[in-house]
Parts: sequence; C-alpha cells; structure tokens
Amino acid sequence: MQDLKPIRVFLTVVELNSFAAAARSLGMTPASVTRIVARLEEDLGQQLLVRTTRRVSLTTAGAMVAARYRPVVADFDQITEEIARAVRPDRGRLSINAPMSLGLRLMPSLVDRFRLAYPNITLEVHLTDALVDIVEERCDLAVRISGPPSDKSTIWRKVCEVPRHLVAAPELFNRVPRPKSPEDLDPAVCMSYSSTGGAESWKLSYGGRNRNVLAGDSVVSNNGDFLYELAKAGNGIALLPDFITSEGIASGEVEAILADWAAPPLWLTLFYPPYEVLPPLVATFSDFFEAHLREATGLNFEAIT
Repeated sequence: MQDLKPIRVFLTVVELNSFAAAARSLGMTPASVTRIVARLEEDLGQQLLVRTTRRVSLTTAGAMVAARYRPVVADFDQITEEIARAVRPDRGRLSINAPMSLGLRLMPSLVDRFRLAYPNITLEVHLTDALVDIVEERCDLAVRISGPPSDKSTIWRKVCEVPRHLVAAPELFNRVPRPKSPEDLDPAVCMSYSSTGGAESWKLSYGGRNRNVLAGDSVVSNNGDFLYELAKAGNGIALLPDFITSEGIASGEVEAILADWAAPPLWLTLFYPPYEVLPPLVATFSDFFEAHLREATGLNFEAIT
C-alpha cells in the first residue's frame, strides 16, 4: 500500500544507518529518500533522525516510531502474503520442507519444471531429515517419508507407498556368512536408520510369517544416502527405500538380502498446517508434485493410491 511507503523508507534508513544505502536498497535516489523521510517527520510533528556527515542516528521519538511500526509492517506483509495465497493459485511464495535424500533426487527437476509452469510463484525449499514442526516453522507444506502419520495437529495427504529392502555389497559376504533367514541377521553388521541414536527395529514378513529383528547400534544415522554409501562399501546391511537402492541393485554394486522378506512400506505424505481449506497456491503445488512424481524416472515408487 502506498500509505506504508514513508514508514518502509524510514525503517530501511534506520536498518542501514544511511540514506544513500537505503536509496540503493530501495532502488531510489538519495534525494527521494531524504524528501520522503522529511515529509514523514513533518506529518508526525517530530524529528526522527539526526543526520551527520558520517552517520544517521535515531532521536528518542524516532526510536519509538521505529519500535512501534516495525512489527506493524511485518504483520501487514505477512497478512498480505497469506491473503494472496488464499485467493491466487498462480502467484505468491511457498515455503516447502522435504527429506534430504528424496529432495536431492526429486526436487531439482520438480522445481525446474514448476518454475517454468508457474513463473510468478517463488519457492523456499528446505531439505532436512528432521521432522520439523511445520506450524512452528511457518512451513506451507512438508514432504515426508515415514510410517503412517499419527500427528493430530496437522492435516496430511498420502501420495504413494515407498517400498524398502535390505541391501548389502556382495563383498560383505567374503567376511561374514550370508543370511538365509531373519534369524541369521547379525546385529553387529546391521546398520540402523534412526533420528534418536538408538538401534532400529526391522519388521519382516513372508508367507504369513512375521519376524522382528533388532539392528545394531554400532552405526546409526538419520540419512539414508549415508547408510547406502556405507553398505555399498561393504560395511554392513541396511534397510533402505527402493528409490535410494534401485540403481545400485541394477548395477550390482549392492544386492537385495532376504528379498522374499518384505518390510512394511513407508508412506510418502504431504503434510500441511491445520488449514480449514487448502489454500489455492498450496493446492497448485500439491497437484503438480503428484503429477511430477507419476512421471519421474528412476524412482521405484508404487502407483499413486
């Protein structure tokens, strides 16, 4: 809004301690910045800034104005952005969180295509294997690969199931026996995926039989790619999603272990803050994400469910 412009200019001068720097930041001339701040001082009937040849400093009145208006402008911008997201499906800003391994494989091509299709939508993409609080972090949506959701404070949308298999390098079995059943799995060579540092529990099933295997805690990581590299180098056995291991299995650098014994698939899920109605901008990205996933090559996901 035009009425906020003098306040924005004033706050920029305060932030940068310089009329010239503020002018460069705002794409204005120094004379225009000086004139706008002088008009604001006249309207408020207070001197807000003390100008010297070297610096700009706040008066007492200026400090009060800056302190009171700064959060007002921030709230105004946030509300304006939220309104834009609520009514415009093709313009605005989205903050997205995704797991590291999937994000590095999927998100670059997805973002490239999405930006071509929606050039007026800007994206902020955070990659982390931590399950962030999307409400606390003000995230518009999060891509997660995990078990079935139990979080009651968010809403979610299942995209597909993600199969998993036990893998190891063939060289590993030059020094340890090849397991023929889950009972043969030695925890000392079974590496764990965990964000808490504890050993992972593997639930395996085959032909109506179920087995629980406690993996080891000598190597524990919260990143699947890291565990895959260790498995590929012959350091042990890991239970990993097929999108990480499929190429390595095809090339022979790793092999599936106990391939008949299935682990419960993970869910690839889109999580949202507790919107009453999904904002059109978020819905635009969600639909595009699913369509891109269907067409993506090299990702061994099951069909969308």
